[in-house]
Amino acid sequence: MPLTRELLIGGKDVPAASARTTVDVNPYTGEVYATLAAAGPEDVRRAVDAADAAFEDWAALAPFARRAIFLKAADLLDARGEQVAETMAHEAGATRPWAYFNVSLAANILREAAAAITAPRGEVLSAQEEGALGLAVREPLGVVAAFAPWNAPVILGVRAVAAPLAAGNTVVVKPSEDAPIVCGLLIADLLREAGLPDGVLNVVTNAREDAAEIAEALIGDDRVRAVNFTGSTGVGRIIGELAARHLKPAVLELGGKNAVLVLNDADVDHAVDAATFSVFMNSGQICMSGDRILVHESLAEEFTEKFVQKVASLRAGDPAHPRTVVGPLISARSAQRLAALVKDAVAKGADVLTGGEPEGAVYPATVLTGVPKDAELYFTESFGPVCVLETFTDDDTAVALANDTENGLTCGIITENATHGLAVARRVRTGIVHINDQSVADEPQAPFGGVKASGYGRFGGRWGIEAFSNTRWVTLATRHAHYPF
Repeated sequence: MPLTRELLIGGKDVPAASARTTVDVNPYTGEVYATLAAAGPEDVRRAVDAADAAFEDWAALAPFARRAIFLKAADLLDARGEQVAETMAHEAGATRPWAYFNVSLAANILREAAAAITAPRGEVLSAQEEGALGLAVREPLGVVAAFAPWNAPVILGVRAVAAPLAAGNTVVVKPSEDAPIVCGLLIADLLREAGLPDGVLNVVTNAREDAAEIAEALIGDDRVRAVNFTGSTGVGRIIGELAARHLKPAVLELGGKNAVLVLNDADVDHAVDAATFSVFMNSGQICMSGDRILVHESLAEEFTEKFVQKVASLRAGDPAHPRTVVGPLISARSAQRLAALVKDAVAKGADVLTGGEPEGAVYPATVLTGVPKDAELYFTESFGPVCVLETFTDDDTAVALANDTENGLTCGIITENATHGLAVARRVRTGIVHINDQSVADEPQAPFGGVKASGYGRFGGRWGIEAFSNTRWVTLATRHAHYPF
């Protein structure tokens, strides 16, 4: 029997004003997992009403009281690993290891946000006037609109709301239509249980065909003062344009066309393991996944043989099977999209070293080589279990290849020489780079975000708090000033 969930507005589970519903489908079985309320613009207004009404009290709540809520929510999340794993499998086709990683990192994001609540919130300035005191004070903005994606649903669902809430804002979150429970409602449930006051976090779920209307209604509301979005570059451009039109700051964490560079002084076995993880963790459905593996020509033969052998051994299929590495993509439509990219590349001269055809939403782990620039896959983010192998002759060529993309999110550089790796890393144009490691990594205290078409702004640590607060200049005159008239 499918689950049934309503909207969360003002601390209450309520149906959409229109009484419309939408369905949430298991990508592996094709069965309906849940029926959810399908919000319209009037429901967005109700959610913003609730967030706006709750803002003043939440912002004024003692920092230690707010921190206690975040810490309790983190502990509750840690204890719900089995529930989260089951929900992620049904909603997003996630394997159990990926689900438990989501739980662990998301709980630590909440703990980092808790620490930020009681961290210093400003600076004492040097004042021009004698006897005056100048302060730069960080204050919450008001209502924040958050858009949470499906691919790392607990991590990114928590990240969408943690820093805004920790900074003293209230939030209306629109979770992805592909995982609305685990990246939205489940997180709100945990925070409610931890003591988050009514109206501080509100969740509006929607039918896929209404997504644009809901986003416009949410961002366009005058009471919404900032926006954050994690997702594709294409949708991110739309969100960014809407926010700019209404003069609202936005944090956009968008797609990547990430490279893993295997330098001439790399350990080949380590490079093979690192690249395999980078490309195929969560079936390649991570913004940081390695789409391109660039290997120095001196190591290319050995690396290719070992890498293709390892990739060919990866089990694909049922996410519930304990040995499955490559589970289903989020939909059969996504698998067909990936198949079309591979077919186009092969038609233009690429070779498939291992891989095959999709079966429903499952696409097997695939490695290509010789992908020409006129193939769509050369510049398009695969967002699936597909990578391209390419060789280089020197560091200059490696850097040029790594930078040959409109994106700039992350990069991995495999080398046993840290000085060499750092010299190359300084030249790669990404928001994140990992030396002697692959491209997929996230830590709650680190500044997370990209450059170029991978977005702008940063989540994580103090950078996340700064993104969702306003710096206010306050002066205190300790004696009466002299005025010229």
